[in-house]
Amino acid sequence: MTSVGGDTPMVELSQLDVDANAVRHHRDGMRDILQFMQQHADTFPTEAGERRLLSTEEKTLLFDAWNRMLDYQLALEHIKQNHKVFYKIKNKATRRTSEAILFAAFLTQYRYALEFIHRIENNPSLDALLNDTQPEYGIPAGTYADFKFRYLNLDRAAEFTALAAVYEASGKKHAGNLRTGISEDARYLWKAGVSHGPKLTAKNGIDIVTNAAFSVWFPVQTNVATWMGDTKVYRKDEYLISDQQIADLGDRLQPGDILLERREWHVSNVGLPGFWPHAAFFIGTTEQRRDYFDDDSVHAWVKTQGQGDGDFENLLKTRYPEAYADSLSPQEDGHIPRIIEAIGEGVSFTTLEHSAYADSVAALRPRLDKVTKAAAILKTFHYSGRPYDFNFDFQTDSSLVCTELVYKSYEPDQDKPGLTFPVKEVMGRLVTAPNDIARMFDEQHGSEQQQLDLVAFLDADEFNKHSSEASEAEFRNSWQRPKWHILKGGLKSLAMKNIDPSAND
Repeated sequence: MTSVGGDTPMVELSQLDVDANAVRHHRDGMRDILQFMQQHADTFPTEAGERRLLSTEEKTLLFDAWNRMLDYQLALEHIKQNHKVFYKIKNKATRRTSEAILFAAFLTQYRYALEFIHRIENNPSLDALLNDTQPEYGIPAGTYADFKFRYLNLDRAAEFTALAAVYEASGKKHAGNLRTGISEDARYLWKAGVSHGPKLTAKNGIDIVTNAAFSVWFPVQTNVATWMGDTKVYRKDEYLISDQQIADLGDRLQPGDILLERREWHVSNVGLPGFWPHAAFFIGTTEQRRDYFDDDSVHAWVKTQGQGDGDFENLLKTRYPEAYADSLSPQEDGHIPRIIEAIGEGVSFTTLEHSAYADSVAALRPRLDKVTKAAAILKTFHYSGRPYDFNFDFQTDSSLVCTELVYKSYEPDQDKPGLTFPVKEVMGRLVTAPNDIARMFDEQHGSEQQQLDLVAFLDADEFNKHSSEASEAEFRNSWQRPKWHILKGGLKSLAMKNIDPSAND
């Protein structure tokens, strides 16, 4: 780990690769938004048109594009905050790589914000709609106006020119796989004319970068935005669920359970809407599975799968030997994996101690027999090792997003029952978002259609810096929280306390 000293964030060498790859993925996502808008030119015209009323379908397209644009903007903001003090890093190679990542994230934000605004402004009907409040995302009225003010502003041009000078002087050689994107985005911005102003030397650039606010921009009230940015850094990689809570949760889980997870200050699964951003599948340890699936009906089903001894563990081991061996390999602090989930690194076996180290976690148990759960776990092993689906395309199996793993593992067929999850179209792709699973639980609760039971809900209290067991009623309402949920007590309680984030320890 390379310290930048004082109260500034820490940058790990391994994190450089993670952040560089994230910038590339977010850039691809933003480019996808512009292509989506191009495909729907009636709603997003290439030339200025007349004001008209939009259909319900067109409004859905608009808000899909807008909310996903905000997702990527915030994800890149998170990366920028990690690297904004690159000039204090002592190791030269690390410093210059961090500098290149900051520049790449900035350029991606800036370039695609300008392209997005350009397309929106061609349809005068869209401006008013985007400036309307969107409670389900926690986006207040006037957010689009703030977005335009941020990017159609000389401050951004000054930051661009300063960062460009520093990058050309020292960071270019360390940009790695970001170099092509940086060149394309910088060329677009120079052509767009945002760089007019005095030419800067590398030293002038460093001075501006050092003194630049690089203000955090979030679609939330102003009195929260700065606190949120500072806290995100101050509580970087520290979450509110305790080790003891995770241990207690592990004692209550059964193979086949589904976890919904949220890390309050961590932008995860960008592109999926709603408060709950991640889902994981609990498979348990070998011992837990042997005990749980020691059942006559499971033994009989296993034999139909070609495993003559009827042992489910032996079926997993025989059919997927590499995945099975991977599932037994100890990970951090010697913990054995009990989770399989689709994360940035792909469909991976992880420990409960790692996966549930979050701010909020809900554990859900399917109302299904043990044979169906065993078949679902068998299918998760089938998907092990496949890459993460940054395109969120449920139609293909070659790569998977987090809920896609759960969806396809429990997908019913003619031979077995399963779970039927809600599917909706987002940016032209059919997906099930983790938040849709929580919403389904709420809507089906108490009815004959109910498919899941709540095992536990550990809910974050950011204000008091802990997570505690919450009620079923609170979980049922959780899907209605804004995606960029700030505090359990809401914005009002923060404003009333008028706290100084730097005083928190």
